[in-house]
Amino acid sequence: MLDDLYREQILDRYKHPRFRGPLDDPDARYEDENPLCGDRVVVYLKFDADGKAQARFEGEGCAISMAAADLLMEYATGQTADALRSLTKDDVLDLIGLRLSPARLKCALLPYKALKAALYGLEADPGADASATEGAAA
Repeated sequence: MLDDLYREQILDRYKHPRFRGPLDDPDARYEDENPLCGDRVVVYLKFDADGKAQARFEGEGCAISMAAADLLMEYATGQTADALRSLTKDDVLDLIGLRLSPARLKCALLPYKALKAALYGLEADPGADASATEGAAA
């Protein structure tokens, strides 16, 4: 029954994302893709004067990758860069709430990889006077 609730949440987030769309003048932006399945995600981060994040994403892909991106951006909003740097893949999988096959794990963790890459491209103290950084998928 709990899996059914999580499945409904995944489908709802896929169809009606709450954190989709770019941010103007982001402090960090990173785009990544999974060429095997075609999922692509762009993560945007912007920090206020208190160092709290505003997070958004754009992209296309399967329900798991897009729902994971939306859930992760919701979680990231209001967090500091240091708090987000300490986020683990298990934390992300807990947000999703479903047991996933190895192939689906790559889908679910694509936004996490992009978030981490964006964070590590930031200056040490975002929000104070952070400049925009961009990365490209390796």
